[in-house]
Amino acid sequence: MKQRIYDSRAQAVVDFEPREPGRVGLYVCGPTVQSSPHIGHLRSALVYDQMRRWFAATGHDVTLIRNVTDIDDKVLDNARIGQEAGGSEAWFALAYRIEREFTAAYDALGVQAPTYEPRATANIAEMVALIERLIERGHAYPAADGSASVYFDTASWPDYGALTRQRRDQMEDAADSEPMGKRDPRDFALWKATKESEPESASWPSPWGRGRPGWHIECSAMAQRYLGEEFDIHGGGLDLRFPHHENELAQSTAAGHAFARFWVHNGLVNTGGQKMSKSLGNSLFAVNLLAQERPIVLRYYLGSAHYRSTLDFSDRALSEAATSFGRIESYLARAKSYIKSIALQQSNSITRAFSLPGQDPIDVMWPESFEAAMYDDFAVPKALAVLHSTIRDGKNAIDADDLLLAAQQYATVLRMLDVLGINPDSEPWSSFSKDAQGSLRPNRTMGALDTLVAAFIAQRADARAARDFAASDAIRDTLQNAGIALEDTPTGTRWSLT
Repeated sequence: MKQRIYDSRAQAVVDFEPREPGRVGLYVCGPTVQSSPHIGHLRSALVYDQMRRWFAATGHDVTLIRNVTDIDDKVLDNARIGQEAGGSEAWFALAYRIEREFTAAYDALGVQAPTYEPRATANIAEMVALIERLIERGHAYPAADGSASVYFDTASWPDYGALTRQRRDQMEDAADSEPMGKRDPRDFALWKATKESEPESASWPSPWGRGRPGWHIECSAMAQRYLGEEFDIHGGGLDLRFPHHENELAQSTAAGHAFARFWVHNGLVNTGGQKMSKSLGNSLFAVNLLAQERPIVLRYYLGSAHYRSTLDFSDRALSEAATSFGRIESYLARAKSYIKSIALQQSNSITRAFSLPGQDPIDVMWPESFEAAMYDDFAVPKALAVLHSTIRDGKNAIDADDLLLAAQQYATVLRMLDVLGINPDSEPWSSFSKDAQGSLRPNRTMGALDTLVAAFIAQRADARAARDFAASDAIRDTLQNAGIALEDTPTGTRWSLT
């Protein structure tokens, strides 16, 4: 099968061929660290984590770069507002504190760390060099008002608007700086002259005077530095297509760089049918969501819709996702218990594979239908349907006491869960869970529970062998009151969480 992907520039699902066979270079626009992360940030990071995991699962060496915009008008404004309210936090301290909040939220959701996460403030020299190149090629100019600002000349680049298929005369004016020094109001800032009201620490020297980079030049410079002048995929939220990504494409190609071969954009998150915004007061912050629901369930929910669709958040939908994921966990516990119970009585390659530490259950691949779904523009909803279908088959195999089929289905389910990053027995879920105060604690619950229940089952077996049925029934009732059901079969006693 060939990987298919929706290319926003082509506005079509196309065949994806990496620039180098077996290697994928992926650049994702990360956060502007001005305020705490919300559900939209979580979903975007998760989308590209799913893609990265699938590329890795299909044998690709993935380099994922996700930047941090730690210098920006909003960062400076929020720091100033805090200081005016009596605080003392500098803009760079604010940016770093918020960056750590983002990292904590990503980690909680099981999003793998990027290959590298460059900050804008650490790549100023690369941005200055790129701006100089654009001036030399006739696509940028210093401000006409004598300030240190530099602008991209949109009229000089005939392909401006290629990404979003807009004509230049239909575009809105660029509102990223004062218009006085521009040749045209649609020209956008590459370098912004420092203002008297801004701290000196928020500016850097340049050939045009002290200032700081514009928003768009940051990603072009960092993508080039860490992925080269041409790379495979540029990703980000749908709201970044214009003007951010349109301007990135224009300035990079005007500088003579091939830039991104494919453009991917994830859908946004609505609440109550409305786009999230501060003015409406309907933002859903990561810290609140992670306190409301287990992180693995939140990951399952946010990743269950197709990445290009709009996700309309509701408490009911999150609750339904928790129920659905609970069925997955219930099946895993039952299947593991079934296979282990037989391992106590039999000695064969199947039971050894599941009972001996450090051994993979059975070397299986995912179903062809799961593979087809993921190759089809990362159609995770279809892949999840295959997962749940396989779980039903696995339950039927256990009911039929078909050990080989049950073991194969169990291993297949684990394989798919690993690809999607929602295997509760894998990192990070197996190592940590949240306590009642929301703090992370080592998670040894299932291992301890399995050991305790096995001891109870052994005591019950001894009681039944001694025909002490009162003691046997008491053990069964104790477990049942704790939410643990026992099932006696010809091959042994199994347990599951009710």
